[in-house]
Amino acid sequence: MILRVILAFLAAVVLSAALAAAASTQFVLAELARLDVAFTLGDRVAMTMHDIVGMASLYLPIFGLGLLIAFSVAALVIRFLLPGWSVLGFTLAGFTAVVAIMGVAMLMFGLMPVAGARSLGGMMTQGMAGAAGGYLFARLVARPAATSVSVAASPAVSKKA
Repeated sequence: MILRVILAFLAAVVLSAALAAAASTQFVLAELARLDVAFTLGDRVAMTMHDIVGMASLYLPIFGLGLLIAFSVAALVIRFLLPGWSVLGFTLAGFTAVVAIMGVAMLMFGLMPVAGARSLGGMMTQGMAGAAGGYLFARLVARPAATSVSVAASPAVSKKA
């Protein structure tokens, strides 16, 4: 179980960071397109991949710390106050963590260092990347439901025509 949680957490961090970097790239390209700068689909894909790889060294550790804190708090709240709400709880925790990370960065630097998060839409998209990571984490750590009916007890198997 611990290995599953660790692997789920790493997957959530990687997914959140990759989606956030990709979203940031698209917001920047959209602003450039408003200035009549043209991009082919190949350009967009290449720039997106470049930013995912290039921002990984910044996003992965920062998102890792933020999601670790958020998922830990969410796990406690879910366990003691809202059992059965893990998918929603971890999804909201992921969203909140990434928006908080962006807010702290803005406070630290006096401006938003992530160009793709400078608008409300860009900030919400960054949060949605965290939400996707939280959702993935919740789905990966969920315990498989036990089947209540065995195959032998199934009417289709036990009754022959």
